[in-house]
Amino acid sequence: MFLFIAEELGYPGVLNLFRYITFRAGAATATALLIGLLIGPKFIGWLRIRQGKGQPIRIDGPQSHLSKRGTPTMGGLMILTSVSIAVLLWMDFTNRYVWACLFITVGFGLIGFLDDYDKVTKRSHKGVSGKTRLLAEFVVASIGCFIILQGTGTDLYIPFYKGPVVDLGIFYIFFGAFVVVGAGNAVNLTDGLDGLATMPVIIASLAFLLITYLVGNAIYSDYLGIPFVRGAGHLTILCSAIVGAGLAFLWFNAPPAAVFMGDTGSLALGGALGAIAVATQHELVLVIIGGLFVLEALSVIIQVFFYKRTGKRVFKMAPIHHHFEQMGWSEPTVVIRFWIISFVLALAGLSTLKLR
Repeated sequence: MFLFIAEELGYPGVLNLFRYITFRAGAATATALLIGLLIGPKFIGWLRIRQGKGQPIRIDGPQSHLSKRGTPTMGGLMILTSVSIAVLLWMDFTNRYVWACLFITVGFGLIGFLDDYDKVTKRSHKGVSGKTRLLAEFVVASIGCFIILQGTGTDLYIPFYKGPVVDLGIFYIFFGAFVVVGAGNAVNLTDGLDGLATMPVIIASLAFLLITYLVGNAIYSDYLGIPFVRGAGHLTILCSAIVGAGLAFLWFNAPPAAVFMGDTGSLALGGALGAIAVATQHELVLVIIGGLFVLEALSVIIQVFFYKRTGKRVFKMAPIHHHFEQMGWSEPTVVIRFWIISFVLALAGLSTLKLR
């Protein structure tokens, strides 16, 4: 909105700063952070009143988690509110990529909200059926990817290799949708401890903030040998808003958490990362940067696969962060060590920009 106003006025005086993506990205971070911190206390209080007993806690999970009963969920609504307002204030209204990624973010947030609402009202941790949720996710992701592909190519790029490897053609929509849905659910599985998913999402968003800026710049993308996507640089606004909103939420989600983001937040944030990766044609780099999320998802897949076939468990409990809890690691130890792993993986992902 501010860019549109400044453009209509002819960018007079200090409004000339609004031309620059870097300025608006910084402003989006500050805006989302401020909104999140301001609405947080009253919003959490409202959730407590509306939800009563809060999010249901699984009795078959770690016993230390039983003390978290009564903690409200759906805190992801705080994140979605902060991100949406910040992006709408500082984005370029003509940019298709921002609109498409915001559509996926809000769409996944809505799906997660319905799942959280079902859990809270029915006092069950099951929520909406998995098939129904996945179908809804693929519909939203496919629409968003279709919009994105109106401006990008359909070539698939792989890390550490210069140039495209294969043109997926029309199948790119299905590939992109798979990436988005996979990212959304991987972050959702990671969100099991106070602050565990929030910081890795912030770290991944910071990494993609740099990637979106470079991919949207013809000079830098040509120098680095990465795909140039005209207009993708404006996605730095979304990445920055996620960082700001994530930091604000972490203020309240730090152990002991005053609120959980729930599926509302985790699905939305994961979907956002997946959509940004598709828009910048760095889908496989997301696997490295978001390696922690991939590890969490794989631990569940491996656990279910082997248990159904052998009746034995590979891990003491899945997702894998619970495995380490069962080994005797305290919750803060698991969270901080996983943050470190996430940071290292983000650096490894960024190294693919130059090592080609």
